[in-house]
Amino acid sequence: MDTTVHRKGARIGISHFPALLTLCLAVLVAQIDTAVVNLGTHRIGSYFHASVGSLQWVVDAYNLTYAVLLLTGGLLADVIGRRKVFVLGAAIFTAASLVAAYAPAIGVLIGARAVAGVGAALLIPASLALIRVLWRDSGERGRALGIWAGCNGVALAIGPTLGGVLIEQYGWRSIFLVVVPVSLAAVVLAVPTLPESADPRGRSFDARGQSIGALGLGAMAFAAIEVHTSVWAAVVACIVAAVCIVSFVLIEKGVGPAALVPLELFSSKPFTAASVATTAMTFGMYGVIFLLPLTWQSTRGLGATMAGIALIPMALVFVIVSPFSGRLTETLGVRSMTAGGVAIIGLGLLLIGMTAGERSLVFAEIGLALTGVGMGLATGPLMGEAVGAVPAARSGTASAIINVARMVGATVGVAALGAVYAALDGGPEGLRLAMILGGSVQLSGAGYAWLTTAHSSAVPSR
Repeated sequence: MDTTVHRKGARIGISHFPALLTLCLAVLVAQIDTAVVNLGTHRIGSYFHASVGSLQWVVDAYNLTYAVLLLTGGLLADVIGRRKVFVLGAAIFTAASLVAAYAPAIGVLIGARAVAGVGAALLIPASLALIRVLWRDSGERGRALGIWAGCNGVALAIGPTLGGVLIEQYGWRSIFLVVVPVSLAAVVLAVPTLPESADPRGRSFDARGQSIGALGLGAMAFAAIEVHTSVWAAVVACIVAAVCIVSFVLIEKGVGPAALVPLELFSSKPFTAASVATTAMTFGMYGVIFLLPLTWQSTRGLGATMAGIALIPMALVFVIVSPFSGRLTETLGVRSMTAGGVAIIGLGLLLIGMTAGERSLVFAEIGLALTGVGMGLATGPLMGEAVGAVPAARSGTASAIINVARMVGATVGVAALGAVYAALDGGPEGLRLAMILGGSVQLSGAGYAWLTTAHSSAVPSR
């Protein structure tokens, strides 16, 4: 039974601001952590005399456990309580970050990063589910999600600069300590600001589904991570992932409404469209964030700091646009915002790709600005469409699935577009083909969302 106390007509005002602030801290924790850690791998490698493979796992151990346990996090939020799971996730993340900051060996650091991914897998779905529960009105929920999504842009904007300053002034251990006050604040603020809610009716842990789903997601993420270094291992992992996905669908179909992922959710066209569009969005978005600075540094002589600064306009546009996405959705409709936003990102990538050989960075910056606009328009509405298309009792599960879609798109996008880039020996030609491919995938996802999403979606309140 849903125990949330809800007042009709609730608005994002003084009474709801503390709750939204607490939930936004979850996004800042996860995104800032990712942004600053990428900058510290060189120093970490020098300190521990670690191999490139070990350094890759410093980053990817977090991504792997995060992807594998997202579905579990969403289910636990629905079954045992969204606030409880939120607090547990933030506490685990805090403890793991402290261990990482004082790790005596590279193996301990990798282990701590994996545990931090567990915390994020609990924290993020619970955060998004609580927004669905707190703001039942679709318009107000859209505004809350716009602010929540805008925190991604804030993290993208300050993460690289903050990481660079911390590493230069205080050493690599400081990049793990910087998120501790933020995650600790989320723990402290959660109890007084967030209402508890749960809906365990007809739900169970679904151990078989969890095991097969975790193995399938883990194999998929492993394949994407290892494709650059071990093609055969990646192929085997892809086969394992395919077998697990088929088995997972059959298991979940047999379990019915009590499943880890109730397949009935995908009978909702808005939910399916949001999942597809989110995967397409992050496929290209994370690809450009990964490849463009790499190209600038390898062929244009830009340093890491200047490359990071050159990405800031995209993040700033994202931050500026996101808070208005809720009101724009009320005016333009869900379909225009979700499909249109992803299409704008695709156009930005195509522009970057077609002008990859230009000496000036002007066209690349315009493409990045388009990417920021599209992200700002689409991110909040896509999250809102996914969790709003299902009953509030399934909000945790829906938020977990949409985050799985986001994570799969990001991981596979970086791997696939990176492979295309490497196949042409990098440089402008590699960037051109990778960006055209990424933009094409995004336009395809946008087209699917446009065709399957109605002009306005009815939002179930129960």
